[in-house]
Amino acid sequence: MSLWATMNFALSAHIGFRYWRARKANTFASFITFFAVSGILLGVAALIIVSSVMNGLEGQLKQRILGAVPQLTVHASQPLTDWEKQVQGLKNLPGVLGATPSISTQAMVQSQTNISAVQVYGIYPAYEQELLRTMKRSFNGSFDKLEPRQYRVILGAELARRLDVVAGDTVRLLSGEGVVYSPLGPVPSQRKFIVAGVFEMGSQVDANLAYVHYEDAQRLMRQKSGEIKHLRLYLVDPFNAVSLTSKVVEQFENQGIEVTTSDWRESYGHLFSAVKMEKNMMSLMLSLIIAVAAFNIVSALVMMVVDKTTDVAVLKTQGLSTLTVMGIFMIQGSLNAILGLISGLLVGIGLSLNLNSILNTLGISVLGAGQSLPVQIEWTQLGWIVVGTLIITFLATVYPALRAAGVQPASALRYE
Repeated sequence: MSLWATMNFALSAHIGFRYWRARKANTFASFITFFAVSGILLGVAALIIVSSVMNGLEGQLKQRILGAVPQLTVHASQPLTDWEKQVQGLKNLPGVLGATPSISTQAMVQSQTNISAVQVYGIYPAYEQELLRTMKRSFNGSFDKLEPRQYRVILGAELARRLDVVAGDTVRLLSGEGVVYSPLGPVPSQRKFIVAGVFEMGSQVDANLAYVHYEDAQRLMRQKSGEIKHLRLYLVDPFNAVSLTSKVVEQFENQGIEVTTSDWRESYGHLFSAVKMEKNMMSLMLSLIIAVAAFNIVSALVMMVVDKTTDVAVLKTQGLSTLTVMGIFMIQGSLNAILGLISGLLVGIGLSLNLNSILNTLGISVLGAGQSLPVQIEWTQLGWIVVGTLIITFLATVYPALRAAGVQPASALRYE
């Protein structure tokens, strides 16, 4: 930047700051400016609070649902002869926390009083426990009680309530795989299992999920014992499953093994898509508050230009350029925007960090007694809010600045 441009900017900033700081004779313009700043404050604060709550809800869903279901599953076309080596290789991929053998089937679970559909996962308890420790997550279940050939099952809490069973009761699992055909028609594979315990994730998976030992699941599905064709991956961020798919497939192809993959989106993608769309729509609606405040900045600056027409004319006769005059009013409007933005950031972050305490003090329970709103502030998102607000409010200053720059000194000073 040249010295002349620097001097012009400094002059614009000086005059613009004095206009902004001075008590204006036009009280109506001052009134509109106050509401413009207040609108930006409320818009930014509301956007931060709502976004933080939506981020918390999304993160809670990610932990409660995606922590219990396969995030990324590898399906081999042939049994894996050295699956321990495959697991170790997958753990070395960036973004992968670990892997474990997994098998699943859709089944019906029947108790003495009810019957319900269920997704059954066959697992190796030791591997699952190790992965949970790696992920630093707790699982309210009893994996250690799953032993081969003991035919024990762990049910989701809501599923256990529907079936009216507790630990120690017997249920019957009927699998759609391993069907045999008799003269009376197809007969599903079925076995009795003892309820070893229940788990509760606090989400919809509690109503349709069950865990059994890997070998027991193979016998239920009438598969050859000991064969492993499926590996379930746990990821640092389940939302990165798509980008990891090609790396996983490439690793197996380098060893001459043909595989396919599936991920959590097939079962729960619609749920997270709905949450994302709702979050985007809420952000759009709240951004309109900032847009309305920007229009108030336009109105206030136009009135200021009208009020300072004589001053602008005198300044132009002193040799001020068009850009310098524009800079005066653009800086003045930007100062209002920055004031509202900083105030909104402080209010929004402060309320977000203390939201549950404030609601408890007011006696308001949004999710029911004993439950608090999950709040998660993302600093990247805050950065976008700051940048977006500055861009919108900066554009709002362009039109009034152009009007000020278009003042003709001869016309403005004709009757002075």
